[in-house]
Amino acid sequence: MKLNLKFYIIICLLSLVGHAQEPLTDNPKIGLVLSGGGAKGLAHIGVLKVIDSLGVRVDYIGGTSMGSAVGGLYAAGYTGKQLDSIFRGIDFDVLLGDKVPRPSKTFQERKNSEKYGISLPINDFKIQLPSSISRGQNLFNLFTKLTLDVTAISDFSQLPIPFYCMATDIETGASVVLDSGNLAEAISISSTLPTLFHPLERDGKLLMDGGIANNYPIEYLKTKNLDFIIGVSVEEDLLTKEEINSISDILAQINNFRSAEDLEDKIQLTDLFIEPDVEDFSIISFNKGAKIIKSGEVSVTPFISQLKTIAKTQNYRKARKKITDLDSLKFSKVKIVGNEKYTDSYVFGKLRFRRGETISFKDFSSGVNNLLATNNFESFRYQFSPLSNDSYNFTGNVKETTNTTLLKLGVHYDKVLKSSLLLNLTKKQFLLKNDVLSLDFILGDNSRFNFDYYIDKGFYWSIGLNFKYIDFRYDINPLFFDASLPIEIDNAIPTTISDLTASFFVETLIKKDLSFKLGARFKRFKIEASSPSLINVFQTSEYQIENSDFFSINTRLRYDTLDNIFFPTNGLLFDTDGNLFLTASTAEDFTQFLNLKTNIAKAFLITKDLSLLVGAEGGFRIGNDNIPALNFGLGGYALNQLNNYGNMFGYDFFSLSGNSFIKAYFNMDYEFYKRHHLNFSGNFSNIGDDIFITNDWLELPSYSGYALGYGLETIFGPIELKYNWSPENNFNGVFINLGYWF
Repeated sequence: MKLNLKFYIIICLLSLVGHAQEPLTDNPKIGLVLSGGGAKGLAHIGVLKVIDSLGVRVDYIGGTSMGSAVGGLYAAGYTGKQLDSIFRGIDFDVLLGDKVPRPSKTFQERKNSEKYGISLPINDFKIQLPSSISRGQNLFNLFTKLTLDVTAISDFSQLPIPFYCMATDIETGASVVLDSGNLAEAISISSTLPTLFHPLERDGKLLMDGGIANNYPIEYLKTKNLDFIIGVSVEEDLLTKEEINSISDILAQINNFRSAEDLEDKIQLTDLFIEPDVEDFSIISFNKGAKIIKSGEVSVTPFISQLKTIAKTQNYRKARKKITDLDSLKFSKVKIVGNEKYTDSYVFGKLRFRRGETISFKDFSSGVNNLLATNNFESFRYQFSPLSNDSYNFTGNVKETTNTTLLKLGVHYDKVLKSSLLLNLTKKQFLLKNDVLSLDFILGDNSRFNFDYYIDKGFYWSIGLNFKYIDFRYDINPLFFDASLPIEIDNAIPTTISDLTASFFVETLIKKDLSFKLGARFKRFKIEASSPSLINVFQTSEYQIENSDFFSINTRLRYDTLDNIFFPTNGLLFDTDGNLFLTASTAEDFTQFLNLKTNIAKAFLITKDLSLLVGAEGGFRIGNDNIPALNFGLGGYALNQLNNYGNMFGYDFFSLSGNSFIKAYFNMDYEFYKRHHLNFSGNFSNIGDDIFITNDWLELPSYSGYALGYGLETIFGPIELKYNWSPENNFNGVFINLGYWF
């Protein structure tokens, strides 16, 4: 019995030596294999930092998923410290969410993205779930930028450190080795986490995350004539029955069955096996990257002496990679493949560069965002082929969107329109390849609809048609609409406003962010107050304040570079529009009149998390004053403004009115935690009749108000609570907004 026990101990010790043995030759060739694991794979960077600090030379690298991203960049020449700096500087919400910056979108796409919370494709009259959350374009752009100096190397064995990574054939489940081609594309494919990113097609195969089929790809490394293999794994352990509490837990457990079993066998092929302690992190814990990297550094501690022995015989120090200047990309030849519905000129028009032109990589990436913001393309992959004269041949491969029919959803609540559910049907390429038909049905306390048809021709004249109807009820003082009414009704009473508007317009882009619109508009506008208190004045409980059909010609000039319409931190807004009313169906002694309105605002950062928006707004009327219902109005807080009624903190909705006004405002916003905002706002105004003629607009503001609020960015739009008050009156209260405005 004692002999058996001694024998067992000896066998165990020999086994341990086998997994952490020292190489048997001088100047050994070292292989490194890095597993997948999502955010947990950031621990690989910590391991590489220690390996570099000890002077260990890595001669071949294999990786999967995050292991391929870290390993591929290390193979391209980056040191562990450089990778640490790179990954710490990444905003993973932007990178993984593939969020297209607002200034890169067309005005039409901006309006859509600030209106709908969820978009679902429809195919053969069946609603489908999206194949992924993100296109993975930002990830590909990043890898392309970081590997530009090795883009000429198509055989990965010729990289500064020979490299390969793994992918999974989604059709067959087979493991696929990627060891040639475009390095940025290869590590992008290997890193396409299921449901987060689109699968990508390469060589006729539809490929995804290599960790699905092989999460610790050591077998291929064993064929490379290496003396010693270091392996790093951040694979999840199998869950206990107490830890399995959801469908996602069950799916993760099923997926881990094979990889956990495989890993036990593959450890036997590894000479030095490192397993960082990342149990407290998940595959999406990118916000804890610094702690994960540190855990990678700590995990190497037990093996320091063995690694020092290796380093002593290698006598090697890895040099820092020289970062390539990407401010002067010049393209000699350009080529687009994969486009069938859209011409080369359309694609390059969105990319905004031409043959022979020199641009920065930042401007190039912005052009890629412009292209994808059209939502006409599922993906855009490209490659730079360097030439001897410091220029590149450029090849872009587009995949056009096949689903052109979408169901879009939104939810909203505010004080005036109350609860609303938005159902939208969008059909792209309805009659033409560059048109969009959109129909909104808005159900809730105040049902509405909106119809849009738009033919987008970019810098040429685009054409649009719009029908919208809104009907709601709110307690409003009738004097707000017509100050000539008897003073006896000076009280807020239930009032119904209905507005049916049909518009036709043409629009052109003068510059990327500057548009000019010219159109014609028909409006059926009705306002009716209803209260028993009206009987004493009008001998009826219902009084029609306005019931007319109007026809007008309108223009709009808009320059908009704000980075966020709800919580802006940068950019400029200049928006001016004019409406020339030509006819009114019921007005007596009607003469034509013009309403002009302008809004100017500038946003900028004070510190990293503190921003300030300052602006001024004004409007006036020229001509007929017999239609007071179309005057300017101030009061409340809303972004879907009706006619000429705008915001004014410190006053209830529909409180102040006149045929002219001027207002200054500011909003200071502090993002104290990602997507969580505290803000303080103020506005100051003069409003009344003919204030620009009487010079009342030059007087100190007659009306002022302030608001203190909290805002949260969500998938369905902002959630906002604002307590507002005014020193001039007794009004104070809370404005609540939930979701995008529509």
